[in-house]
Amino acid sequence: MLRRLLIGSKLHNRQLTHETITKPKALAIFASDALSSVAYATEEILLVLAVIGQIAFHYLPPIAFCIVLLLFTVILSYTHVIRTYPEGGGAYSVAKEFLGPTYGCIIGASLVIDYVLTIAVSISSGTAAITSAFPSLFPHTVAIAVFFIVLLTIINLRGISESANLLAYPPYFFIFSMLALIATGFYRYFSGDLAPQATPYQGHASDLGNLVFVWILLKAFAGGCTALTGVEAVADGVPSFKEPKESNAIKVLLSLGGLSVILFGGISVLAGWIHVLPQHGETLVSQIAETVFGGRTFMYYFLQAATAVILILAANTAFAGAPIMAAKLASEGYIPRVFALRGDRLVFHNGILLLCAGAITLVVIFHGSVHSLIPLYAVGVFLAFTIAQTGMVVRWNRLKPKGYKMNALVNGIGATVTGVVTIVIASTKFMAGAWLVLLAIPMLVLLFKKIKRHYTDMAQELSSQNQSPYYVVKNHILIPISSLSKPALNALEFAKSMSNEDTDITIVHVSSSPETAEKLQKKLQEKQINFELVVIESPYRELIDPLVNYIDNLEKNLNPGEVVTVIIPEFVAHTWWHYLLHNQTGFLLRTVLLLKKNTIVASVPYHLRNR
Repeated sequence: MLRRLLIGSKLHNRQLTHETITKPKALAIFASDALSSVAYATEEILLVLAVIGQIAFHYLPPIAFCIVLLLFTVILSYTHVIRTYPEGGGAYSVAKEFLGPTYGCIIGASLVIDYVLTIAVSISSGTAAITSAFPSLFPHTVAIAVFFIVLLTIINLRGISESANLLAYPPYFFIFSMLALIATGFYRYFSGDLAPQATPYQGHASDLGNLVFVWILLKAFAGGCTALTGVEAVADGVPSFKEPKESNAIKVLLSLGGLSVILFGGISVLAGWIHVLPQHGETLVSQIAETVFGGRTFMYYFLQAATAVILILAANTAFAGAPIMAAKLASEGYIPRVFALRGDRLVFHNGILLLCAGAITLVVIFHGSVHSLIPLYAVGVFLAFTIAQTGMVVRWNRLKPKGYKMNALVNGIGATVTGVVTIVIASTKFMAGAWLVLLAIPMLVLLFKKIKRHYTDMAQELSSQNQSPYYVVKNHILIPISSLSKPALNALEFAKSMSNEDTDITIVHVSSSPETAEKLQKKLQEKQINFELVVIESPYRELIDPLVNYIDNLEKNLNPGEVVTVIIPEFVAHTWWHYLLHNQTGFLLRTVLLLKKNTIVASVPYHLRNR
């Protein structure tokens, strides 16, 4: 009942066609991550540049401009990916088809890690916005973050359309409030009413060595590249769009790009004009809003609330895109196939639950700190960008459709630029934590390949082609019983029904005392049950091991075509808690025996009538 209350009633397969979303809702769901990045991308740039003091604001505009150009390049490249793979899969499908399965696995591993980090970073950023407005909540950062992760998980388990209905509108409040902040800030600046703040350290580039200074600029650029995270989610989530899926997805992607440029560019310009630097316990956007709106006014709190909501809902981009990606990997045998199964509400619920567990783990380990999580971020997504664009270049040159040279040029530029950025991010953030991602990606790729090999080998072994039929020439039936109860009598009757000239039936009794064995022998004689009785002495009161050892010895003497069938008598209780009152010997025995090659296990249930 609680499950139905939380996620709703079951949906029929025919309702799958209705589990799609319109462009306005898709922009809110799939673009929340990319749009919300503007709330912390500029801050990550200035967090690095802060070491050079006020002069940092001279280098902020060119760094932001380079990131904007990079964003345009990636978005234009991904429009080609969407047109090529309207069924979804995005970068993974491109790499797998035109570069080979290994590159597809690299992208799959990169995006799986990135999606989990998206949730952890977004929720932690949203929590930071809340604690900035209400500092007394700062000690409860982790608990607040975990609460929002669980809440989003439950919402997404309710289905695509319902989660879209619940989460589609808050992102527009963020867009409105940010545009209001930027417009107000620009108006006040050009009116001469917005004075820059003084920075505590008046450093200069000449104070640093050339190589150190360049390293700082590269590291700041790498931090700002988090503004591009989330772009790939639109390409991965094309199947969730209403028809025409391809056209609608491209329009949403272009809208995302335009809004990201305006918001990220606007915040970066305001930060440069006002001269604010990151502070512990308060976000950069909070400082800008307090200055622009003239204190902690209604608009300040409205912006902080909208920022917190968009940052929290940015995690929903991962919940929308990652399960689809996981289903793609599962359908091709690279991860367990349970991730390709839709749940009661027609969503890939196993992927959603895995994301929830992974994100909570990261939040707890890193104490909900955005600055601790950011170094792990963006490495995987830019690696995916690079491989995807390279795959598109190979596609254009191989298939040579009309206009392929221009398309190959666009994707080639995209691959080159994102490749350089990948190297920059990996090198500048390596010691800060990027090494964990760079280590995790190849480990996941090896795991994917091992799972794929298992599924391939299993399919070959289970195939009926060119296989000789399996003949049983003799069946040795064993019935383990402790006493001659009703379940035991049921099992004996079932064994009789299987009896023929090629079958022998043996009752096996594991005895901890001679008295119990003698009592069972008398009961069998009274009931005129003439099956052979084998008594296994167990002076240490063990049950499973002596029985398994007996079966092992029996298996050693089997001839080809002979098998051992163990019939386990069990009773079935009325309610789940009744099982807690009894030992689970039958279940344990069945589990152990299923691993044995020449042993067949059958359970004969006896349903208890009394409660």
